[in-house]
Amino acid sequence: MSSKRLIEQARKACETRGARFTLVREQVFSFLANSNSAIGAYELLTQLQQLDAKAKPPTIYRALDFLIEQGFVHKVESQNAYVLCSHFAEQHKAQLLICDNCGDVQEIQCPEINTELEKAADQYGFKVQQPTIEAHGLCKACSEA
Repeated sequence: MSSKRLIEQARKACETRGARFTLVREQVFSFLANSNSAIGAYELLTQLQQLDAKAKPPTIYRALDFLIEQGFVHKVESQNAYVLCSHFAEQHKAQLLICDNCGDVQEIQCPEINTELEKAADQYGFKVQQPTIEAHGLCKACSEA
């Protein structure tokens, strides 16, 4: 899907939710939409500074916090980076497949994984609060190379 179409979907979602999709938030969203892999906050800041030389780290982190809160972006904890959600129109629990060779991040949706995780956690009286699952390995292209 084109980044323009994704931006329009995000804008409409914000309107429906009563959230402000500011220019900075839209720009950061656009950077992520045009990326093929996860991007770190400082790389995003560098891109933003090309459009607004006065942008500082708090600007990026506030925009990322908003985008995560809206479900538009996932944080890839193991890489301390961010990736656009592949289906942000619905709230969901993410599973990420991360290629350790090329850095590609693919989001999958497998409700059975979350169900089993919650069952296992319940056995220990544990409540999962951030259920993003990250699996590291090699993508198809890297494993065939």
